[in-house]
Amino acid sequence: MVGAGALAAPAFAQSAIDSLINAPQRGDWDDQFDAKAASRTATAVVSNTPILGPQSVPSIQQAIAQYQQIASAGGWPEVSPSQQRLQIGVTDPAVQSLRQRLIITGDLPREAGISSAFDSYVDGAVKRFQARHGLPADGVIGEFTLKAMNIPADVRLQQLNTNLIRIQTFPEELGRRHVMVNIPAAYVEAVEDGSVATRHAAVVGRISRPTHLVNSKIYEVILNPYWTAPRSIVEKDIVPLMRKDPTYLEKNAIRLIDGKGNEVAPETVDWNAEKAPNLMFRQDPGKTNAMASTKINFYNKNGEYMHDTPQQGLFNKLMRFESSGCVRVQNVRDLTTWLLRETSPWSRQQMEQVITTRVNTPIKLAEEVPVYFVYISAWGMPDGVVQFRDDIYQLDGNAELALDTTAGTEQPVQ
Repeated sequence: MVGAGALAAPAFAQSAIDSLINAPQRGDWDDQFDAKAASRTATAVVSNTPILGPQSVPSIQQAIAQYQQIASAGGWPEVSPSQQRLQIGVTDPAVQSLRQRLIITGDLPREAGISSAFDSYVDGAVKRFQARHGLPADGVIGEFTLKAMNIPADVRLQQLNTNLIRIQTFPEELGRRHVMVNIPAAYVEAVEDGSVATRHAAVVGRISRPTHLVNSKIYEVILNPYWTAPRSIVEKDIVPLMRKDPTYLEKNAIRLIDGKGNEVAPETVDWNAEKAPNLMFRQDPGKTNAMASTKINFYNKNGEYMHDTPQQGLFNKLMRFESSGCVRVQNVRDLTTWLLRETSPWSRQQMEQVITTRVNTPIKLAEEVPVYFVYISAWGMPDGVVQFRDDIYQLDGNAELALDTTAGTEQPVQ
């Protein structure tokens, strides 16, 4: 059942759009630069309601009703690039269509009106829009923000309908305690008793080495893990690096182990051979380890897992689709503390003490925790906030929704 509030929302009626277009233009003196606009910023889209749960289907159905009305009323205007950087304090004719665009999707209050001034209300609305689309909420109209704004309403409606089908495949009850990894959003939710206990940015697989969808259970946390390089990484990455730098393995504390468990000296291997050596490439625990302090194991046939990383700067990137299929988790020790809370005696303090020893320590969970790797690129929340993400793996059926750049930072549109 779709909430009546969505159907009655004034921003979606044709009369509302007409009133925006015909609104009297206001001078700069009447534009707002005050703290009240902060209530419309990115913090307004944060929710402890998980993406998947009993409210998921009605929430996305409410979003679909909202976007059906927007599309049937003609959608939203295209926001054109400006000669100057669109950000707070700027006055530019392009801000008029920007205001109209933000009002139609409820990011900017209608009372803010239409003018050429990029005031604090527009700044807050842009940040809210950016947060709903997984973009850095900096209030500046950069290339990705502009791209997201100019995807047509009917394409967004199609994206919501596609994701409704995906969401409907999950049961309402996913487990009292469970973990969800949303691949296009590149983040992890730990959910307990229907509420998000902890949320983490993640780095997931690139399109050439995608992270697989999984319905499984987490059974083990390993502190100070050994890292065994998958065959694909040995062939595509490590062997070419050894050809360039014969000391690469030594520098990265990677040992070669044969089928009998014996260590093999790297200098005895022909690194220019056609095939990579049939040996285990195992990295010792420590700061340079590819998994850093922690590995989280769950049952799956692809050899994938969640883990820490020594490259913490990756979590600050706009696009976190760089792994070879496994999932790197920011602040992973918060997640492992939550996972191990019911496994005695593994308190946070006990865990930190073991990590400092650099001794490989596998820990079986007292009770396995369900984990779901999902592909949900659009969803709704009970409070009416609608979220969209780029279709990184090109599964949504429209090229406009796929990420069209591999750059790691958003460039200003000028």
